[in-house]
Amino acid sequence: MNPALSVVVPVFNERDNVTPLIEEIIAALRGQVAFEIIYVDDHSRDDTLAVLRMLRTAMPELRVLHHLVQSGQSTAVRTGVKAARAPWVVTLDGDGQNDPADIPRLLAARNTAADNVKLFAGWRVNRQDPGSKRWASKWANAIRLRMLRDNTPDTGCGIKLFEREAFLELPYFDHMHRYLPALMQRAGWGSISVPVNHRSRASGVSKYNNLGRALVSVRDLLGVSWLIARSKRTSVEES
Repeated sequence: MNPALSVVVPVFNERDNVTPLIEEIIAALRGQVAFEIIYVDDHSRDDTLAVLRMLRTAMPELRVLHHLVQSGQSTAVRTGVKAARAPWVVTLDGDGQNDPADIPRLLAARNTAADNVKLFAGWRVNRQDPGSKRWASKWANAIRLRMLRDNTPDTGCGIKLFEREAFLELPYFDHMHRYLPALMQRAGWGSISVPVNHRSRASGVSKYNNLGRALVSVRDLLGVSWLIARSKRTSVEES
C-alpha cells in the first residue's frame, strides 16, 4: 500500500539525533496513518549515514537517501519530496528541535481547512533557541512580513505539512524552504500557521550563524519579491 503521508527529514552531521527522532516519529504516527520516513543525508562528514543504514533494517517505514555532494537543506528537502510516495508531505529539521508529536496536530488542521489550503506551517510560539538567534529571527520575520506580506509569523520553523504536487510546482532555488508560505500564496494556494512545540537542541551544533543567514536572506527576499511581482495566474477552461 502507498503511504498517505511522507515524513521528510534532511540531515547533515546529526548522528546523535537520528535515532531518538525516528523513534518519536514512529511513536506519533504508527497506528494512526500509513506513513513512510525519508531521511536525506546531505553528504554528512560524520557517521550519520551509517547510523541511518543500520536503523533501516529494524524500521520498515524508513527510507534513506544520500547526496553524493553536499547541496544544502532546500535541495535535501526537494530530494525527499521528489522521492515521496504519499500525496502529502511533512518536513522536520533533523536536529530534534521540532516535535513529531505535533504532526497529528497539523493533520487535524488540514482535515478542517478549505480545499485551497495547501500548506500548514509550524509556528514556534515558545522558541527554545539562544537569545541572539531569537532576536535575529524576530527582525528577519518583521522585514519579510513587510516585503512579502505573506501573513506568516514564523517561516523558519522546520515542521511543515504541504501537498506534494503543489510543492513541486513551486520555483526551486536554494533556501526556498524558508519562503514556502509566500511561494504557495504566489501560486494561488492558501497557507495556515499552526502553533507547535519547540525544543532545545539535545546534541550537535547549529549549521547556521546569524550573520551568514542575514546576508543570504537579503538576496533571497529581493528574489522572492521579484517573483511575486512578476507572477501571473489565469483561469483555464477545457471545451
